Amino acid sequence: MQKNKIICLSIFTALCLQIQALAEETKNSESLGTVEIVSSSSGDEKDTYTVHSMSTSTKLDLSLRETPQSVSVITAQKLEDLGVSYYQDLLTKIPGVTLNRWDERVNASARGFDLDYYKIDGMPTYSTYNARDIDLAVYDRIEVVRGANGLTTGYGNPAMSINLVRKRADSEEFTGNVGVEVGSWNSYRMTADVGSALNESGSIRGRAVIKHEQSESYMDGFELENNLFYGVIDADITDTTYLSTGVSYQKLNKNGIRWGGLPAFDSNDNRVDFSRSKTVSDDWTYWNNEIKSAFIDLQQMLYKDISLNVNYAFDEINNESALLYFAGKVNMADGSGLTYMDWQSEDQKQQHNFDTNIKIPYELGGLSQEFVFGASYNLDKTTKYNGRYPWDGVSTPSAWYTTLPNFFDYNTVLPAPAATDALYVIQPEQIEQKALYLVNKFTLLNDLKLIAGARLSSWEYTSDDTSIESRKFDNQVTPYVGLVYDLDDNHSVYTSFTSIFQPQDEKDSSGSYLDPIEGNAYEAGVKGEYFNGNLTTSLSIFRIEQDNVASDDPSGVFVPGTTTIASIPTEGVVSKGFEFDVSGKITERFTVDFGIANFKAEDATGNKYNTKASRTTANVFAKYKLNDLTLGGGLNYKSKFFTGSGASYIEQKGYILANAMAKYDIDKSTTLQLNVNNLFDKKYYEGIGANSMVYGTPRNATLSLKYTF
Repeated sequence: MQKNKIICLSIFTALCLQIQALAEETKNSESLGTVEIVSSSSGDEKDTYTVHSMSTSTKLDLSLRETPQSVSVITAQKLEDLGVSYYQDLLTKIPGVTLNRWDERVNASARGFDLDYYKIDGMPTYSTYNARDIDLAVYDRIEVVRGANGLTTGYGNPAMSINLVRKRADSEEFTGNVGVEVGSWNSYRMTADVGSALNESGSIRGRAVIKHEQSESYMDGFELENNLFYGVIDADITDTTYLSTGVSYQKLNKNGIRWGGLPAFDSNDNRVDFSRSKTVSDDWTYWNNEIKSAFIDLQQMLYKDISLNVNYAFDEINNESALLYFAGKVNMADGSGLTYMDWQSEDQKQQHNFDTNIKIPYELGGLSQEFVFGASYNLDKTTKYNGRYPWDGVSTPSAWYTTLPNFFDYNTVLPAPAATDALYVIQPEQIEQKALYLVNKFTLLNDLKLIAGARLSSWEYTSDDTSIESRKFDNQVTPYVGLVYDLDDNHSVYTSFTSIFQPQDEKDSSGSYLDPIEGNAYEAGVKGEYFNGNLTTSLSIFRIEQDNVASDDPSGVFVPGTTTIASIPTEGVVSKGFEFDVSGKITERFTVDFGIANFKAEDATGNKYNTKASRTTANVFAKYKLNDLTLGGGLNYKSKFFTGSGASYIEQKGYILANAMAKYDIDKSTTLQLNVNNLFDKKYYEGIGANSMVYGTPRNATLSLKYTF
């Protein structure tokens, strides 16, 4: 922590000197009058796999080449070509991301660390696992920053920042598209995305996305229904004032849902293999998600190109579930050996995100600079959580588990609420985060840029449960330093230091909470940009060091007033590796997207960390347009991952999945597209564990018809 404070002090001093110079520069300038507001890069542009700029990493509008971190973008066109509609499917297409699927939830990680947050329009949403399978029809593009992203996020793991950027009402003409899709397992989907000016001048514009989907699955008894609405209005209120406001609603219902996975071992401790249609569920199970969102963004030009940006977003997430969990080792002869547990719950979360900043482009010494100063506020509140483990008060194989007579022939029911149930209730609780941040792009020479910034955060946890202590960590300093040097017109080299913090709840021998875990990321690389920015490349090497990780106090002393062993701060996981990306158009007809990532992560004792994550992942997709026909194909590679040891060792060997796409332009407005996933029907596990063996999806196909106007 002391090292970070020294770095931050240096950064703040440099920025203050820069602000003073800026003030002198501005004082001697004259107003240029009205300034037209220009929208940021859009992934909704036709047939592109890249964007000209993104701000997820630093709040500065930097090109991918100018950003001193490993970054990439998934545009709307790429999502369409891949046939990707949901957030969980998106994760499988990002090199460096590995998934351990528990059921309909996935535990995602990158560079060895769990993804514990994602962003929407640059503001964080926290989740310990990716249970909310967000529909991507609302989003224009997805911006990815690998490693620590504490400057613009706050707290979290040094894994990866995934920023979902909403679509905007950016058309003054009546335009849009409607589509219908049919696919494997009786699935169908209907989507409409329409935008238009709402007044004669086009200064007020609207856009709406509507979607309905129903589907079954390769898993016995599974059914899905998804309904989505998104509406946004953009308004140029004056020549210098821009306002965007919108709402969205998604209702995702899943029946015949899994909770956990298949057993890994039989009663003789041999690994077992089942049909992929076999599932641990029953027809009464369900898991329903409802997400309500609203946002408002204001951009006000203050003077010349100086802009004030104010953003607020609200989300309410409601979940209700009834689930069935199996545990044990199955007798393959008669189906005995397992126990099961029922679960029923409902919960609600509310999130408030506020961010405001001033962006100040300016010249100093004849070179362009940019300064950003801002403040953010995040409130993540659980307003309700009521759960129960149904139990008859008699069956006692293990707590509220019940013996399952035959795994191959069973018919369970969800018991009605009873006084003997084991209740699991969480009183309202919340995490509140406040922060100030600043960052500057210093153009030191025409070919040399320094990106420097820092964030000062305050984090606090409180609960209505009086038996749970509050925790508060003030003055958490998160530095950011990056240097970019242009070798020539096409290539740059960079190096950077970034950081992020993660609060923890362990106490030391005096009864005080340990300081948050620090995640410090060091990175260097070379980037390329070709064909007027239509093709980008990046090669990076990184090292991430965790510090202040809680470990048992070797003296064995207890936390005062408890029988819990006290903790001391120690060094944590070290992760290091490389990443390589190529994305964009090589010719007008040929587009390619390739990425490979490798990491090695060990804890302080030298043991491998997070062995359920593939150490090497690679994705490639290419398409070629020949007149009215476009053909595409891709491969996704995951190296082996494992868990356990000795008799409990479980391994999924490395595997490759092949995908194919064919699109035909019936006319200028109508296209017919076929996507086939897992082309060769590879059988593999997407999640592993003693009671959580989860198969990956078998071969499947989707045929879509889209009309654009």
